[in-house]
Amino acid sequence: MTIAAIKQLLPADFAPDSRVWIYQSNRPFNERETLEINEQLHQFATQWQSHGTPVKGFGQLFFNQVIVLMADENATGVSGCSTDSSVRVIKSLERQYEVNLFDRLLLGFVVKDQLQLLPMAQLPYAFEKGFIDENTLYLNNTVLTKQELEEKWLLPVKDSWVMKKVASVSK
Repeated sequence: MTIAAIKQLLPADFAPDSRVWIYQSNRPFNERETLEINEQLHQFATQWQSHGTPVKGFGQLFFNQVIVLMADENATGVSGCSTDSSVRVIKSLERQYEVNLFDRLLLGFVVKDQLQLLPMAQLPYAFEKGFIDENTLYLNNTVLTKQELEEKWLLPVKDSWVMKKVASVSK
């Protein structure tokens, strides 16, 4: 999946500063699961509320493994309660599909057009053995806005904090 393809899947009418939350599964979902999850995310996004006011929301599964939730706060701000409701949906998906969507030590890389996960502790080994290199695309799941998602989600390793981590270990 290219950056251009990702941009086409994102809602064009959401502001660049729309808030983004990314949840990466520890395994890919099969075709049936992907359809079910996208339907559940769509239902949640259309019913998402903040203090009784509808939230302009979006939810989509990317790479059959990464959930992106987005809220355009120019219409309605997302508060603690509405954020909690989104986390409940994610936790429900975890239970339903027996996956982990909160493991921040599992890093995503695009290798041969496929999402590959790598435990952070294995970064130096993967780099040393050529599994990943400075041009491998890294999923920077710390992005916070739609604009960052479009510009900084898929980054070459050399442009991310991952390069510093690998460089510090290989010295």
